[in-house]
Amino acid sequence: MNSHVRQLYKTLLYMGKEYPEKSGGYAKFRKVLKKNFQSTPISNPQELKEALNKGKFVEKELEALYFLSRYRDMKRKYY
Repeated sequence: MNSHVRQLYKTLLYMGKEYPEKSGGYAKFRKVLKKNFQSTPISNPQELKEALNKGKFVEKELEALYFLSRYRDMKRKYY
């Protein structure tokens, strides 16, 4: 396994610990993440680069989701 792929998987797995329970929680996130990593076909370096870029995009979207969730929680508590 490529070191970049491994690092992306570990990062996404770590970020998944905060995944909302009402959406299935960490167990569902981990299962879906593993399935998606295993089912992505990579046969050349160009496909690897595209897959890593897609993974980085997902990482940024998860981060935005968590920030939005925290913002809404703080807004609900203080207003």
